[in-house]
Amino acid sequence: MPIRHALWTVNTDPQPVREAALPDERTLEDMIAARPDILSNEWMPIGRQVRTAHGGIVDLLAIAPDGGLVVIELKRNLTPRDVVAQGLDYASWVDTLKTPDIAAIFAGYAKGRGETETDLGAAFHARFGFVLDEDDINASHQVVVVAATLDRATERIVAYLADRDVPINVLFFQVYQHGETLLLGRSWLIDPAEVQTSATAVPAGAKEPWNGDWYVSFGHDDRRDWNEAREHGFVSAGGGSWYSGTLAQLSAGDRVWVRVPKAGYVGVGIVEGPRVPLRDHVIDGRPATEVLKTVPPDTDQDDPEVWEYIVPVRWLDTISLERAVHRTGMFGNQNTAAAPRAPKWRTTVEQLKEAFPGWDSA
Repeated sequence: MPIRHALWTVNTDPQPVREAALPDERTLEDMIAARPDILSNEWMPIGRQVRTAHGGIVDLLAIAPDGGLVVIELKRNLTPRDVVAQGLDYASWVDTLKTPDIAAIFAGYAKGRGETETDLGAAFHARFGFVLDEDDINASHQVVVVAATLDRATERIVAYLADRDVPINVLFFQVYQHGETLLLGRSWLIDPAEVQTSATAVPAGAKEPWNGDWYVSFGHDDRRDWNEAREHGFVSAGGGSWYSGTLAQLSAGDRVWVRVPKAGYVGVGIVEGPRVPLRDHVIDGRPATEVLKTVPPDTDQDDPEVWEYIVPVRWLDTISLERAVHRTGMFGNQNTAAAPRAPKWRTTVEQLKEAFPGWDSA
């Protein structure tokens, strides 16, 4: 069940910080709309109080860096079980939205906030730094229920759905009173990276059993270099938990097919260990930060969420960026690590095995 936190002041005479309550859940909705990083600093809100075709109203709608949509529902006066059912109902409607529908939702949201940029593509590029591919919009979605309390039956329901790859999560929040100030704390029922992986694994449309091979996106840019990853045996990601969190899903022995966005597939290898901060990784007996020529500046910051993380890989076959394999119809995604169950992934791997003949070498 969600962990309840108890807080004390830090001084020679520690005093407990008592729990309190928000005036109403509308206040929490206002806070999330103003600071969406309360939920995630990598989700961009695109709608609020969005009316569905069935007469319902989605509290908040957001878009992730991969173009997937996030349905965010506050419990309000509903029981937790009812709000889970409501969230799933809204997700079934979101699943039917086309690109023009989503663009119109964002335009109305932006106008209502008095923003000058009402074009979804332009706002997405400004927020995330890359072009929103129309094929990626709403290719996946997830449901987030925000609640102050959660009963065990609801926990079981959410866990049951999550175990069957339904991308759903619960954000459990607590409020504290410290002097005249109210403080908000939060904890997730399920690791958000697991839900993110599930959302990618089962996109809208057909699915099939996972073939066991992992997809990894490696961002070759001024923050990291494919040539160094190829030479020293690793994949990495950072700049936010949305990017680095899915790397934690990789385990020793997993086979990964690595793609550089805008270039193509460049390698296949076997994971040799768990994800670790780049600042703690060692290459040939030396700190990785001293060996690598390209080291993201986030590595030295105090916030672990923005650090660069690294996963050691024993390469089976790699090629240069200039020879990257890119063919029409191949699987691609902005998520750093994914276990896709789309037919496109199976056919992509079949083609990659021909392009990388060393894929099954010992």
